[in-house]
Amino acid sequence: MEGETSWINHCADDGSRDISGYDSFLELSDDGNKEATAVSVDSILPNDLLERILAYLPIASIFRAGSVCKRWNEIVSSPMFLGNSSHFRSQKPWYFMFTSSDEPVGYAYDPVLRKWYGIELPCIESSNWFNTSSCGLVCFMDNDSRSRLYVCNPIIKTWKKLEEPPGLKCPDYSALALSVNRESHGYTISIVKSKRIQENFTQWDLSVHIYDSETMTWVTSWTEMLLGWRGGDESVICDGVLYFLIYSTSSAAPENRHGLLKYNISNRSSHGLLIQNFIPVPCPLTCGRLMNLKEKLVMVGGIGKDRLDVIKGIGIWVLNGKNWEEVARMPHKLFQGFGEFDDVFASSGTEDLIYIQSYGASTLLAFDMNLRNWKWSQKCPVTKRFPLQLFTGFCFEPRLEISP
Repeated sequence: MEGETSWINHCADDGSRDISGYDSFLELSDDGNKEATAVSVDSILPNDLLERILAYLPIASIFRAGSVCKRWNEIVSSPMFLGNSSHFRSQKPWYFMFTSSDEPVGYAYDPVLRKWYGIELPCIESSNWFNTSSCGLVCFMDNDSRSRLYVCNPIIKTWKKLEEPPGLKCPDYSALALSVNRESHGYTISIVKSKRIQENFTQWDLSVHIYDSETMTWVTSWTEMLLGWRGGDESVICDGVLYFLIYSTSSAAPENRHGLLKYNISNRSSHGLLIQNFIPVPCPLTCGRLMNLKEKLVMVGGIGKDRLDVIKGIGIWVLNGKNWEEVARMPHKLFQGFGEFDDVFASSGTEDLIYIQSYGASTLLAFDMNLRNWKWSQKCPVTKRFPLQLFTGFCFEPRLEISP
């Protein structure tokens, strides 16, 4: 398959650092050196039953199981095993944290085993590429021309390059979103492009471009001119509807500088101009991050107080119709645990888990929507090399059975 490679181990540079929570992805335990039991379970289990047992392991353990013996390796590497998604147990989403601004390398956090794994991503050249994920696939778009797009599975390292999208060349702002059908594994990609009209700062061209993996074609499905508002870099697809944030450009700026627009991808309709269906955000925000959690639109935002450019807290909301319902606010003691918090931050999530990360540190905090609790990750095995070093990342589902 195009772009298929093996896992690449990215080990820590400094062995003296605290790396108790870090593992090379293919690192094996010492269990294989222990004395064999009197009866080998492996010898009495048929392949179909052994496949079911191995499928219940965490993703990282499945890869390790392939190094136990030839038989196990053939099972976990077989197309039948990888293609049968029904027998894999549900995996909690991982979080990939970039540790270099020049190379697409970093560590992925597994919340089940509470370990970090060194990973080098395929396709991309640096950490500043746009990214979005859904159901095991991650889509990347370059930050320069914004015309180079790849879809990949970062676990099994399969990838595909897409055709150049239509529309505005070198837009001022672009928002990327991906939605994968969990049954057919077909996927839809959307790009919302925004470009200022001539020298008029209040007028912006906005266009929506849709890619369908089944037809392998792009379609420009919507264009509109916004007055006093512009698009940004935040969008998500939930239950067939594209949502994206817009930002006020008016000199007499409203108290709330953020707003939400939506576009129905399923039937390619909006019931009039998009701006007519404007949804205000719940409070003045310094930063807004959109995500799809079980087909519900969730927003994580920095809450401003007195000055909009200073974060005083972080909230989580779910959109119900046109109304936002507050789910949680980060406790103050956890907020202080990040140290210095900029006016923007990284946050993404899927299923029931939301990750929040400060750009200025490698600290990672997770919020479980079901349990309504906050939990710090294990310490990431990377240290800040210089004061202005920034850390970014994204959330994705670790899956073996899906390829672009």
